[in-house]
Amino acid sequence: MTLREPGVCTVDVASGALLGATNRYIKTLRDLAGLYEDHDAFAVLLAAGGDRTVYEVTDYNPSSDPGDMIIGVTRMAPGKVGREYFLTRGHIHANPNRPEMYYGESGRGVMLLESPGGDIRVVEIGPRMMCYVPPYWIHRSVNTGTQPLVMTFAYPADSGQDYAIIEQTGGMRQRIVDDGAGGWCAVDNTEYRPRPADVVARIMARA
Repeated sequence: MTLREPGVCTVDVASGALLGATNRYIKTLRDLAGLYEDHDAFAVLLAAGGDRTVYEVTDYNPSSDPGDMIIGVTRMAPGKVGREYFLTRGHIHANPNRPEMYYGESGRGVMLLESPGGDIRVVEIGPRMMCYVPPYWIHRSVNTGTQPLVMTFAYPADSGQDYAIIEQTGGMRQRIVDDGAGGWCAVDNTEYRPRPADVVARIMARA
C-alpha cells in the first residue's frame, strides 16, 4: 500500500473559501429555481439578477475511498425570496449511513434536518458552533442572518449526495422564514408530499 501525503488547507473566513482546495462549485439564484415557496418573488429576483451567487463550496478531496475524508467550506450569501431565507439545495448522502459535521466560522444560520419519515430538527449555527448531522438525515443549510454564513464541513469521502430525495417530495417538510420580529421560524411546506412507508423502509435499510 502506498501512503498518501498529508494535506494542508487554510480556511479564509473573510472570503469564505478553503485555500488549497481541489474542487469548487457555485450555485446561482437561477440554479435554485423551484425551491422557494413564493414563485412570484423568485421571478422578480431572477429578472433582477439570476446569475448572482447564493452559495459557493470549496473542498479538499484526496480520494473517494472508504475511510478517507472530504473537508471544505461553504459560503452562503444573505438574502430572502419573499419571506423565505436563502438556502442550499440540501441532500441526503447516497450512502445514507454516513454522517457529516459543520462548524460555524462567521455569520448566523440554521441546519434544517429531516428524517426520511418526515421528522424535523432545526439546529442553529454561528461562530464556533458545531453541528453534527447524524446518518440517515436529510440536511439543508439556511442563512438567517444579514452577513455571509461561512461554515467548515467534513464527511466520509464515499458518502455521495442524493438531491432527488427532496425534489420527489416537493421540498422539505418545513421552511425557514422571517418571523416578522427580527428572527426566524419554521413553518410547514404546503407543497410537501410524505414519502410512502416502503420508500422510507428502503432508505433506512441501506447501509
